[in-house]
Amino acid sequence: MDATRKLARFLKPYWKWALLAPLLMVIEVAMDLMQPRMIQRIVDEGIAQADMTVVTQTGLLMVGFALLGAVGGVGCTVFSELAAQGFGADVRGTLFRKVNSLSFGNLDELETGQLITRLTNDVTQVQEAVSMMLRIMVRAPMMLVGSLIMAILTSPRLALLLVVLGPLVSALLILVIKKAYPLFGQVQLKLDGLNTVMQENLAGVRVVKAFVRARHEIARFARSNEGLMAQTIRAERTVAMTMPGMVLALNLGIVGAVWFGGLQVTYGTMKVGQLIAFINYLMRTLMAMAFVSMLVMRLARAQASGERIQEVLDSEPDIQTRPGALGTFAPQGRVAFEDVTFSYDGDGHDPVLKGLSFTAEPGQTVALLGATGSGKSSLVHLIPRFYDVTAGRVTIDGVDVRDVDPAALRRNIGVALQESVLFTGTIRDNIRYGRPEAIEEEVIAAAKAAQAHDFILDFPDGYDTLIGQRGVNLSGGQKQRVAIARALLTRPAVLILDDSTSSVDVETEIKIQDALDRLMEDRTSFVIAQRISTVLNADKILVLDDGRVAAEGTHRNLLASSLIYREIYESQLGNGVMAHVAA
Repeated sequence: MDATRKLARFLKPYWKWALLAPLLMVIEVAMDLMQPRMIQRIVDEGIAQADMTVVTQTGLLMVGFALLGAVGGVGCTVFSELAAQGFGADVRGTLFRKVNSLSFGNLDELETGQLITRLTNDVTQVQEAVSMMLRIMVRAPMMLVGSLIMAILTSPRLALLLVVLGPLVSALLILVIKKAYPLFGQVQLKLDGLNTVMQENLAGVRVVKAFVRARHEIARFARSNEGLMAQTIRAERTVAMTMPGMVLALNLGIVGAVWFGGLQVTYGTMKVGQLIAFINYLMRTLMAMAFVSMLVMRLARAQASGERIQEVLDSEPDIQTRPGALGTFAPQGRVAFEDVTFSYDGDGHDPVLKGLSFTAEPGQTVALLGATGSGKSSLVHLIPRFYDVTAGRVTIDGVDVRDVDPAALRRNIGVALQESVLFTGTIRDNIRYGRPEAIEEEVIAAAKAAQAHDFILDFPDGYDTLIGQRGVNLSGGQKQRVAIARALLTRPAVLILDDSTSSVDVETEIKIQDALDRLMEDRTSFVIAQRISTVLNADKILVLDDGRVAAEGTHRNLLASSLIYREIYESQLGNGVMAHVAA
């Protein structure tokens, strides 16, 4: 219930609607409770005494009560939806902002499929629960209490039936709630798994088709889908016993009321209209209990969803801004790693990087080479502080990156990651994603430097060409060049290219490197490359092996001194290494 109380704060901006809805429901319930009394009057005073005036007046009064109750009911529905929809929109917006504030480490733990479920289905569950609370939460208890009081006032003797039926119904509700709550939590977990499968399949549909694995993916989806179905059926089967139990209790109550009430009518101690009114109140009492049980079931499911939402809202970003951190930062670009150790779990166990120390001066291009898993990407992720070091420190111009506000730090670092992620919109919008205020000339200059200008102009709409979801209408090389242009447009002091030319042909790559040499003349560049030809002219080459710097130097120096570097060079560029060294 703690999650429910925390989420209740999102209702505060809509407190007027949240207050009006129950007040209007009070009117509807009051009018409903008057109807059996009116029927009793018609039967006992109008029909029994053949007084049509009483029948007509009471009938018109019932119509008036019904209309007034309808106004209350409609008003309650309208205002409860206003409050619930506003609540849902605010929760969804806050949750989305929270996800965007989380660091890479947090997002590694929270899978994409889970986040999608929490932003959509879980929020919807809680939103619908709020809507029900503002309507049924008021109506059902009021109807229950009101009908019970009216039943006792109508016939205290017959009201003893409720003493027997009430505990039975309550025991049934408690049993169902205890069993259903954990089951609905499992339903949401199964839905997480289904969303993960869908997200992976849709994102990798080309790979699926290329390897003719559609049947495998369909079977994988079917397993997840059937698992969700089976879990939902288990939860709903548990809830399903509620309504038959309530109907059974209701019918038993009616049978008992007719039996004992009929005897009283026969003995003349009770009137027919009075018996009809009591049965009406009895039905309303037990049906109100049924509505309460439905509401509790819905709240149990919403509670499970609320806890999942609150889990994200309570998450604290791993990357925190230190007190007194620099809000403005304009570095020259001198990057230093000082005995840096890093592990993704943050506790120093199984480190990815181990005791790294090196310096990159402004204007230098530093190339990173090494086998897959040697720590190249992990190293460059520490510069913009996507992750924090476990030990040691990373500095830019002598300032620890942890002493700079992350936003101020990242505004000075341009990044083109391994996976070129583009967004739905025009090519122009994607290039100036990091600098929306950039003018057209700057956009074109960045595109030319990234060797993207020519292919962009080949499109009928040029820079106004719409990019589909995840850049589906661009080739891999085109997406990489747009991503590089996006990084260059920010005019960074430090540029990071994380294997971002792997899909570009060698000739285009050379042109990009030439353009970068001009643009980054006084700035620092870090280049991760699988092709050794990419890094031959780098000012400094770091060869990583098992998270350590195995060798450091220029291409010529490393050929002469590093066995690992010579092996990489030989494997990619062929024989003649020793002749090259001699030359």
